[in-house]
Amino acid sequence: MQVLRTPDDRFTALPDFPFAPHYQTIRDASGTDLRIACVDEGPRDAAPVLLMHGEPSWSYLYRGMIAPLMGRHRVVAPDLVGFGRSDKPAETTDYSYEKHVAWMSAWLLAMDLKDITLFCQDWGGLIGLRLVAAFPERFARVIVANTGMPTGTGMSDGFKAWLTMSQTMPVFPAGMIVNMGSLRDLSPEEIAAYDAPYPDETYKSGARIFPTFVPVTPEHASVAENKAAWTVLEAFDKPFLTAFSDGDPVSKGGDVPFQSRVPGAKGQKHTIIEGGGHFLQEDRPAELAALIDSFISETR
Repeated sequence: MQVLRTPDDRFTALPDFPFAPHYQTIRDASGTDLRIACVDEGPRDAAPVLLMHGEPSWSYLYRGMIAPLMGRHRVVAPDLVGFGRSDKPAETTDYSYEKHVAWMSAWLLAMDLKDITLFCQDWGGLIGLRLVAAFPERFARVIVANTGMPTGTGMSDGFKAWLTMSQTMPVFPAGMIVNMGSLRDLSPEEIAAYDAPYPDETYKSGARIFPTFVPVTPEHASVAENKAAWTVLEAFDKPFLTAFSDGDPVSKGGDVPFQSRVPGAKGQKHTIIEGGGHFLQEDRPAELAALIDSFISETR
C-alpha cells in the first residue's frame, strides 16, 4: 500500500485553529503502518469528548467547538484516515467502510479512551456508532447530528445527488463542498483550510470514494455489519441525544430511527438546530458546544 502524508507546512496559520496535532500510529491488516492525527486539548484527567467528522472535512470542522469545551473537558477530535493531517492511502481500492471502522477501532484502543461522550456527524456517525457498538463499555453518552447508520433500505434524493456529483466531478473541491453544505458563507481562508490536506488530486482518493461506501442498497458491503451494530444500539441504554439541523436535505428525518430504536434516547431533550446546514458545526458551533456541555452535566 502506498501511503501519502501531507506536508506540515500545509497546515500553518490556519484561521482559528491553533491546536497542535497529536499522532498515534496503528497497523493496518495488510501490515502497513498508518499515522492518525488528532486534536487533544483540555485537562487529561477529564472524561473525553470525542468529536468525529465526516466527508470531506477534518478536525478543522470542530474549531469553533473545541475552544469553549476544552476548559472543562478533554476534547479529542481525530482526522479519519485519508483526511486532515492523517495518512492517506493513495488508491481508492485501499479504502472500505470496514477498513475505516478497523482503523478507528485500533486508534481508539491505542488511545485507551474511556467514559467517552461522542458527538458525531456525517461519516463520523457511520464510523463512530460502529465504535459504540464494538466498545459500548467505553462510551458514557452519545450525541448524533446529521448522520445515520443505513442498512440497505434506500437513499434520500439529496444523497443520491451528492453520490452522483462526487463520482463525476473531475476535480474534488473539498473546501467548496463544505461551503456548499453550510448555511453561512465560509471565508476564502476557511475554504483553503479545508483544501489544505490535499496538495493535489492524488491525495483525495479516500475523500472521493467515501460516498460509494454508504450501504444504501441490499447489495452494498457492510449491510450485515450495520445491522449487527443496530442490534447493539437497540440495547444501548446510556444517554443518547439527537441534534439534527433544520437545513440539511441529506439527513432530514434521520433522527427518528435513533429516537425510536435506542433505549437511551427515551426521555431525552432531542433538539433541532435551527439555522444549520449539513455542516452544522460551521453554522452553530457555540450552540453545539453548549449543548454538549449541558448534556454531560445533566446526565452524569
